Amino acid sequence: MSSDFNVNLEIDQSGEFQRQQSAFRDSCARPEPGRYHLYVSYACPWASRIIIARKLKGLEALLPMTVVDPIRDQRSWRFFPEDPDPVNGFQFLSEAYELSSPGFSDRVTVPVLWDKQESRIVNNESAELLRMLNDWSDEGPDLYPEPHRAEIDEINDRIYNGLNNGVYRSGFATTQKAYERNVAVVFETLAWMSERLRDQRYLIAGHAEPTEADWRAFVTLVRFDAVYVGHFKCNIHRIADDPVLEGYLRDLYQHPGIAETVNLDHIKRHYYATHPMINPTGIVPVGPKLQLDGPHTRAQLG
Repeated sequence: MSSDFNVNLEIDQSGEFQRQQSAFRDSCARPEPGRYHLYVSYACPWASRIIIARKLKGLEALLPMTVVDPIRDQRSWRFFPEDPDPVNGFQFLSEAYELSSPGFSDRVTVPVLWDKQESRIVNNESAELLRMLNDWSDEGPDLYPEPHRAEIDEINDRIYNGLNNGVYRSGFATTQKAYERNVAVVFETLAWMSERLRDQRYLIAGHAEPTEADWRAFVTLVRFDAVYVGHFKCNIHRIADDPVLEGYLRDLYQHPGIAETVNLDHIKRHYYATHPMINPTGIVPVGPKLQLDGPHTRAQLG
């Protein structure tokens, strides 16, 4: 899922952000070429999980991808005029939702897996798409290895609640109590991650490659200092202030193919320009300048 202009619809009476459930949950085995199309945003951490999986699993030819404009409004994610929707000629992603479910009125989110043969959305739940794409290809790493699945599921649950969604629950809180409660959980989760990673390279001890648990954490960590510290008031400390987490972030960023999945310009413009309830001026800050290409010492922990 992703944040967007209509997020106030998901704030409860206590000021807590309650994320809506994904509406399209079908699954499919590895398809024939030309059947499906992927709609994503570089700005959205949930979509970024799928961009990463597509890259690592070598699925670019099998699954074409269109990136939407990071600037959106109440009409939903829009397509760049210079990079229009090649499948249906949509101007806004809400048209895909309306075609799939006439009268759809919830928040329009990315990523979206579109079935060109049936002209409908197959799935818009990133956690399920991540597993689906992992099963579509034997190329690259197994992101959900059988021996570690129970541990990955447990870690995913903690990181989702405490970090991935935790930063949103902090940033979109509309009461002081809700904000303070959720920001505390964010930094408790970061402290737990830092301790776990102190003597091991990845979240699964002894595993030679990052799993989906690492990539689910990565998409939040790479946005943290640039967006969540300021925009979402998650400012107890930066990732750059924690040598363990900074080294872990750099290690993942420098993994082959990953840097090209990160577009900091799209990330910053989306968050700062499309949340008027938080940043009514829409001004996008110039900094910070993230230094993710520098050396790290994580490899020796592998």
